[in-house]
Amino acid sequence: MSGPAPQIEPFRISEESKTLINALLKIVFLALLTAANPAFASVVKMSNSGICHPPQSSWYDRTKTFQPFDSVEACLDSGGRLPKGMARPSVSDRRVIKSSDSGSYSRSAFGHGWDDSDGDCQDSRAEALIQMSSTPVRFATDRRCRVVTGRWISPFSGNVIQNASEADIDHVVPLKWAWDRGANHWSDVNRERFANDPVNLLPVEASFSKDQHRIGKALLL
Repeated sequence: MSGPAPQIEPFRISEESKTLINALLKIVFLALLTAANPAFASVVKMSNSGICHPPQSSWYDRTKTFQPFDSVEACLDSGGRLPKGMARPSVSDRRVIKSSDSGSYSRSAFGHGWDDSDGDCQDSRAEALIQMSSTPVRFATDRRCRVVTGRWISPFSGNVIQNASEADIDHVVPLKWAWDRGANHWSDVNRERFANDPVNLLPVEASFSKDQHRIGKALLL
């Protein structure tokens, strides 16, 4: 007679790990936005030492851990300071990127569902499940299009998901969050590419999907 099933200990994230994750997510966020729209490359970076680095700063590319701001003025107002030898910009130069307030967000603006850009019958959801599973996945048919089982660990709760129907694919950078910060000015092609970029996709419990905007914004800011 077999004994009781082993209990899985809850996954705990230390404060140090949370800090590192937040920093990495900011880097991922900026890399994704820069790839989709070069205008986002000019975000102002506040370093850990409180220095505001606009793109003109010689330390801009070397500053990897930072708090992003949409203008030099916003960075300075938060207590930052400019690098030595750099003058405070004029009012007309202070704004670097602008949060969009035109138009209303629609998921369809980022494409209708998951894309199968390479035509292999595995859409971006299936490819994310395949890539992120810690064990070989099982498909619904021999065509190997739809994933039915695998092993995914939620980054938010540590829960193990084995049935693909119980997993949703979340965007690390939520689409609504990106839309409000300039994605509404992108081309349809760039928005669809952004929504299906594997770097921006993450399997989570289905219950987390409805909170993706809240979660993503909390992690990124």
